[in-house]
Amino acid sequence: MRDQEQPDEGSVADAQRAHWQSTYTEHPRMYGTDPSEPARYAAGAFRAAGARTVLELGAGHGRDALFFAREGFAVHATDFSATALDQLTAAAKESGLGERVTTTVHDVREPLPLPDGSVDAVFAHMLLCMALSTREIRAAVDEIGRVLRPGGLLVYTVRHTGDAHFGAGISHGDNIYEHGGFAVHFFDADLIHALAKGWHMHGVHAFEEGELPRRLWRITQAR
Repeated sequence: MRDQEQPDEGSVADAQRAHWQSTYTEHPRMYGTDPSEPARYAAGAFRAAGARTVLELGAGHGRDALFFAREGFAVHATDFSATALDQLTAAAKESGLGERVTTTVHDVREPLPLPDGSVDAVFAHMLLCMALSTREIRAAVDEIGRVLRPGGLLVYTVRHTGDAHFGAGISHGDNIYEHGGFAVHFFDADLIHALAKGWHMHGVHAFEEGELPRRLWRITQAR
């Protein structure tokens, strides 16, 4: 059952943006250089679908964007932290991948600065479960659908209501809880299914990552 209280969208998300900016400044390349397991999976799925271009939303300092570039994809990486994208750009140049990686500072609450049907695949690891309201998440997925070509793939991951931090810390309403300074929108199955309407669902895979551990779903769906 979803929390009916609605968050103050602007204040929570804006505070989180400032928090992430300072976090990336204080902890450069905080997630290391190895790609995430969802990115490894996505690269195989994208290749099998014939994708050449990948849009990564919420790329951070770029461990997965750089992996996609090494795998031969042309990558457009976005994040709302200019600091993180500066780290990504520098790492791409150092690795000889500068021509394969472009970046744009972008807040997922805003329309994507890309034309309709302009990308083959979209990857978003834990972006949609940040401090976004259900309304903002739905709008973001609609934007992803707009920029994907017909048949293009979306692979995204989210923490879900089976996670140990669900219900802990500060409640901001709409299944958003803040713990340790980071606010998370925990997804339930109803939201996953709602976001898949109008898409072709390829599957939902449960997995764990990091300390605690975090409990997540990896969703693959096609336009």
